[in-house]
Amino acid sequence: MAEAAAGAASGKVVIRNVGLLLSGDIDRPILDADTLVVRDGRIAAVGRASDCDVTDPDLVVDARGTTLAPGLIDSHVHPVFGDWTPRQGQLGWIDSTLHGGVTTMISAGEVHLPGRPKDIVGLKALAITAQRAFDNFRPGGVKVLAGAPVIEKGMTEDDFADLAKAGVKLLGEVGLGSVKGGTEAKAMVAWARKHGIQSTIHTGGPSIPGSGLIDKDVVLEADADVIGHINGGHTALPEKHVCELCERSARAIEIVHNGNERIAVAAAKAAIELKCPHRVILGTDGPAGSGVQPLGILRMIAFLAGVAGVPAELVFCFATGNTARMRNLDCGLIEVGRAADFVFMDRAQHSAGRTLLDSVGLGDLPGVGMVMIDGVVRCGRSRNTPPATEIPVVVSAGH
Repeated sequence: MAEAAAGAASGKVVIRNVGLLLSGDIDRPILDADTLVVRDGRIAAVGRASDCDVTDPDLVVDARGTTLAPGLIDSHVHPVFGDWTPRQGQLGWIDSTLHGGVTTMISAGEVHLPGRPKDIVGLKALAITAQRAFDNFRPGGVKVLAGAPVIEKGMTEDDFADLAKAGVKLLGEVGLGSVKGGTEAKAMVAWARKHGIQSTIHTGGPSIPGSGLIDKDVVLEADADVIGHINGGHTALPEKHVCELCERSARAIEIVHNGNERIAVAAAKAAIELKCPHRVILGTDGPAGSGVQPLGILRMIAFLAGVAGVPAELVFCFATGNTARMRNLDCGLIEVGRAADFVFMDRAQHSAGRTLLDSVGLGDLPGVGMVMIDGVVRCGRSRNTPPATEIPVVVSAGH
């Protein structure tokens, strides 16, 4: 596992011969372009080679006709410290997820920490420590946005102000602590929002000891920014309640790998029918009882395309641009000025699909050939996905 500090310099990077460019933008999921230029970790140009300044690069990547997409974003994970999960007793799970194309992870609370403090001083200290630690350390290069306190009874607005001042920007899943009622949760969610802290609410039956049922009425009253694992983690609400949440709330609809698959399909279809597919975001909810899923986001993409029938190019947006916009991230979209976080993919060898999108639409996982974060190559051919038919290559480094 490689340790990466934030802010690694990429210099000027030219990526050429892209066969299919997925934008992450659900309103325009495919771009008519074959070249990208990166400067110091940011996208500087997107277009045809003749339209881009490709002179004097520090690094040239030949995509060799493969697909380039924004790095995938896992909207729902439970990290602890470093690249270790006590829930499964595993090391290197985040680095392994990099090989599934994930470049950014968002904590829904560091709830698996042994001896997790539940007093107000302790929970604030843990959140600040986790935020600082992952800000300074990127397992495998992956950006982990952590420090998500699990709210408890007795917290006041001053506590949320203190957390925000210290740099905390997330709340752990509402409902994992002692705050489970809609009225109390609503007040704390409002305090968090006032101070620039984004909230997620647990949805469905209990997932860990100490959590409890959070039903549709509590979700609607609390009005958190993200309806966390709307398909349950693992036990889902009744399908009609999930569809009601999609219809009555305007918040993000988060579908996770470690949830009820039938309800995942229902939620995705409801969002399409309600003409709000931009609200759908994807997570794994790992590591949990189901374990670590390095390919969890790719599996969700293939599942929703292959089973729910959502066009593959749109499902990739669920895992990239939708999440970036819902969570105010600077990655997730192929746009000038955004972070240069990319995953290169191709159809898996011997897939029945003719193209990458065809194969994903048939439910096959793509093969990952390379992952870049901030314009820096973090892995080549994935050790976890099926082998890609074609992979990009670094053809020039330096002058």
